[in-house]
Parts: sequence; C-alpha cells; structure tokens
Amino acid sequence: MYRTMYLSRRLDDKEIQLKGQNRIFFQISGAGHEAILVAAGVVLKAGYDWFYPYYRDRALCLQVGMTPLEMLLSAVGAEADPNSHGRQMPSHWGHKKLNIVSQSSPTGTQLLQAVGCAEASYRFELIPELQKRISNFKDDEVTYVSVGDGTTSEGEFWEALNTASNLKLPVLFLIEDNGYAISVPVEVQTPGGDVSRLVENFPSLYLQRCDGTDPIESLDTMRRAVDYCRQRKGPALVHAKVIRPYSHSLSDDEKLYRPDEERASDAERDPVKRFGALLIDEGVIDQDGLQQIKDDVDALVNEAADTALASPQPARETAMNYIFSPDVDPTSKEFDTEDSVQLSGNPGTMVDLINRCLDTEMGRDPRIVVFGEDVADCSRDQYLETVKGKGGVFKVTANLQRRHGSARVFNSPLAEANITGRAIGMATRGLKPVVEIQFFDYIWPAMHQIRNELALMRWRSGNEFKAPVVVRVPVGGYLKGGAVYHSQSGVSTFTQIPGLRVIYPSNALDANGLLRTAIRCDDPVLFLEHKHLYRQAYNKSAYPNDEFMIPFGKAKKVREGKDLSIVTYGALVQRSLVAAKQMEQEGVSVEIIDLRSLVPFDWDAIAETVKKTNKVIVAHEDSLSWGYGSEIAARITDELFEYLDAPVKRVCALDTFVAYAPQLEDAILPQASDVAKAIAELKAY
Repeated sequence: MYRTMYLSRRLDDKEIQLKGQNRIFFQISGAGHEAILVAAGVVLKAGYDWFYPYYRDRALCLQVGMTPLEMLLSAVGAEADPNSHGRQMPSHWGHKKLNIVSQSSPTGTQLLQAVGCAEASYRFELIPELQKRISNFKDDEVTYVSVGDGTTSEGEFWEALNTASNLKLPVLFLIEDNGYAISVPVEVQTPGGDVSRLVENFPSLYLQRCDGTDPIESLDTMRRAVDYCRQRKGPALVHAKVIRPYSHSLSDDEKLYRPDEERASDAERDPVKRFGALLIDEGVIDQDGLQQIKDDVDALVNEAADTALASPQPARETAMNYIFSPDVDPTSKEFDTEDSVQLSGNPGTMVDLINRCLDTEMGRDPRIVVFGEDVADCSRDQYLETVKGKGGVFKVTANLQRRHGSARVFNSPLAEANITGRAIGMATRGLKPVVEIQFFDYIWPAMHQIRNELALMRWRSGNEFKAPVVVRVPVGGYLKGGAVYHSQSGVSTFTQIPGLRVIYPSNALDANGLLRTAIRCDDPVLFLEHKHLYRQAYNKSAYPNDEFMIPFGKAKKVREGKDLSIVTYGALVQRSLVAAKQMEQEGVSVEIIDLRSLVPFDWDAIAETVKKTNKVIVAHEDSLSWGYGSEIAARITDELFEYLDAPVKRVCALDTFVAYAPQLEDAILPQASDVAKAIAELKAY
C-alpha cells in the first residue's frame, strides 16, 4: 500500500515537472487522496468490479493494475494511451481490461452511469433470457464511483443516491472531501459543511465516515462498505476526509485563497509521510527499506516518463475515427429491406407501428429494456390485472410491460438526466436501453448526459467503450394548446453533436422501419416522434414484417416534380404536399424530398433533386435563424451553386416560441399556405 501511495505522489510530481518543461499540456493531481484510494483498490477487484472514478483517483487506478507508463502515456497525449488514446486530458481514467469506464471532465456525470452499471447487474438477475446472451456479470460484483465534496452539490449526485437506494443497488459511493471545490470551501457548497449528515436517512444506504489520510482506518472502512454491497444489502457511502496539498490543478494557485496556516496544517496530515513514519514506528520496515522502495519507484517513474515522451501521438488522419461504430453501419444495405416490405392487417397509426416495433424487437432481443416517465402500464404489479394501464402519455408503450415483464419495462423518477445517465451505464454493460423522454421540451436536464457522455463515450475512449442507447422523444407543435413547453422543435441543437444519430420520421411505416434500425444499430440514436403525427389518418400504414428496416441517411421522394424541389421532414412533409397539390392547379410541378434521417442526411438525394429542378425550398418546423435548414441551404449554395436558377429559399417557424392561443400558434408555425407562397415566389424568380 505504501509503495502505491508513494508511486502515485511521484507520478504527480513527475507530471508537474514535465508541465513546467512544456513537455505535457495539463496536470491535475491526486495528492492527499492516496490513502483512501489505495484502500479502495485493495478491497475491490480489477476486471471483476466496475469503476467510475474521478480525476483525483490516480492511486486507485494504480492499485487495481494501471501502470505508471500508461498514466504518463496519457499525460503526453500518446496514441498508445489506454485511457483515451490521446483524446482526453490526463487523469481522465479509462481502462477496458480493468473495468475502469471512460471518465469525462464534467464532474458528477459518472454517478448516474455507475448506478446504471449496477442496475444492469440487477436486471440481469431478474431476466433469465439475458443470462444466455451476456456473460460478464458476477453475483457479488460492486460498482465503485467517486466524487469530490464539491460535486455533491450537483443534482445528479442526489438522483444517483435516490435510484441506488430505491433499488438497493450495489454501488459504493466514495466522497473524497478535501474541503475545497477549486477555491470554494465546503461550508459554502454544503449546508453545515458536512454532506454525509444530509444523507443519513436514505433507506438502505450504509453510511461510513473515516479519516481518508489514514490508510489503516481507510482500509477497515472500505472493507465494511464493500462487504455490505457484495451482500446485496444496498449501496454504501464512504465520506472520507482528505487533504489537497497541491493546488486544484496547475491552472490554479491555491495561495490566492488559502492562508499559509491552513496549508501548513494540511501538510501535517500528509498520508504518504504519515504512513511511512508509521511503518517504521511499528517495525514493519526500517528506514533503509523505506528508502529502497522510494528509490525503486523513482527509477520506475523516470523510466516510464522517458518511454512515454518517446511514444508517438495519434496520426492526424485518425481524428474522425470512432465518431460512430466502425463495425455496424446503419446506412448500409444490410439495414435496407424497404423495397421488399410485406404489409398486412388493418392500417395503423404511427403510435401503433412504433408500439409494434418495440414489441417485436423486445421479443427478439432480451437485452432491450424500456423505461422513462409513465412508460409502464402500472408500476404496482398487483394492479396490472385490474387497471387498463398507462403505457406512456401518448400510449406508445402500452402493454409492453404486460407482455415483457416489469424487469424490462418500468417507470423512472421524474428526472431526465437520471433516465439518460442510467441508460448509458446499462449500455456499457451490454444491455440495449430504449428510453423515453416524455416531451422534447423537457429534454434539457438530460443535455449534459446526451452531449458530454452519450455521444462522446466511443470517441473519447478510442472505441474502448460504447453506449448504443435509443432515446425516443415526442417533439413538435401543431397541437392547439401545446404552447411554449409542449411544442418545441430545436433539433439543430442535437444535429450538431458528433456521435449522435438523429432520426425524424413523418409517417407510421417509416417510424417502424427507422426505429428497428435504431435499435439494431450500435450507436446512440435520438429518435424524434412528432406528436401531431402520432394519430393522423393520412400517415397510417398496414403492419410491415418483423425484419422491416430503413437505413439511416436514405431520403424518400414523396412527390415527383420538375419545376422546383422542397427538402423537408417531419410535420412539414404533409404541409408541403398540400401546398404542392394546390400549386399544381396553377401549373407548378413540385418535387418533395422527405429526409427522414437528419444525422446522417441523404446529400445525394438533395443533389439529385437540385440538379433536376434547379430551384429548391428547405422547409422545417424549427425557427428560421440558425435552424437545421440553414446548414442544408448553405451546403446547397456551396456545392451546387452552378445548378441553381434562384436563391435557396427557406420556410420555417418565426424566431420566437410557440404560443397557446391557436391564432398565434398558426402565425408562428409554418403552414401549407406559407409553403405555397414560397413555391409561387420561387417559380416566379
């Protein structure tokens, strides 16, 4: 234990030296935290338990098997770095073999993923079919997650404790309390300055406090906490008081806000110095033996630094690797059965065909779990036979719980980050979560998890980890009464995120085929379902066969024309068709392209129609300025300028919010009459 603690400190010192020489580019230390972290590493099992550390956890990672060279490869940004292959800052830990899941910079986002990781084990025990498909679960595995005291101010900390305690999940929460969140002291962060006092009454939570600078006390505390989790009694939380002898990072100078006497007091509790002195006092080792350990470690660190500095950085041409799966391509012919689709039964709505797809896919693949707010039929199983059941506010998930069981279809707390973060953790373990955010308008609490975690997991880890989650989201307006917070359509916020596929069907059949592709692909997918289109008679379809798929990035020509083209998606498809039929009476022939898939989009289909008609309108429900259509229009102008006989025209919503009053809503959102007006103006140009 002493060797690992000293090694951790010397690696910090070496990185500080290298940063001072401008040979590495960032440094953040784990100094002062070594004792509690080595203790955690002793009682947990590498490659058996699961680890969601934070940036101070160097000593833990060393104790469970990461090497000094691997850490210094990260510091220099080497391609051989197993943490991220040169894509992340140092101390952003990740190691596939050791079950250290790729960590990011936003503090606290790992908490819900750790809960999802442990929940995957919980679901594994409840779903017998899973045991035939996935083999990396252990009966007594523990999921470790750590945070600093400052991170306990984040809402996701409380959401994680909520679900872990509610489901009695084997999650070990470690709070490494060094008294500061950069410059903000703990009493400013936390009422009373002691977060463990605030969580004492969480049911099933085993709470322990210890001096995290004392390795013997830390070891005893961590052993009790881990044993509690292994026995499946529930989660444990260890609140360890540690010190921070160095500044927050080399971008910070703690002398600006910490007095000398406070820093001197901390230095007296330095775990490395105290433990070395204790080992000598107790006769475990003599001074010469301790010095030999130090000399060996110093030589090892220097050798590792020399090797790391000579290790090449990633080649420039690898920058675009692993944005999406290199193994499963949802744009390929493998996912295209559209031409051979077999339809049967009475026509169903978009709701019917989405529900049918979820049902058949869950029957095919036991890894699929469906959860979100109100998606279950009834959370209290004893009433399932006596109530009709909820099945989602739009009934999209109706009867799925009855057919596939409460272990696979269940309700979440009213917390969108909780839904998404847990799904990421489950997906990391091999499950296939298909989750629902009840309204697009309320997706924003999950934005942190979607932008910084879900979309980035594969790329930032260099393809070591992935999170192929499907996030279903009802979206859009035209509801008559939807108003500001039930009518939003801000898709461009998500289409600009690398690593996230964004799909937007306009009819029942497309929704079925595209959702099946989303479920079977290996990337995170934002699947947008327009609420106004859920039950429209004009977009109904008979049921396709259970292998019906539409590839991503394949647009659909929904109307032939020769005078001008409309590129559109979602609710504007039908409005464009109405306008085109109206303008046909005036002798204008309009071609309409339904994109269906926004990331990726079908550039070839757009280019083909522009070259054919030489005039184009881009129509969508989102706001005019900075909307999705702006990028389409810009690319047409950039790459197809010589084919244009008129400027690219856009038909979009006004640059404001959707109002409650029907007359105002009609004025704000683009109508068929707006499309018809644009057709007339473009034809006359």
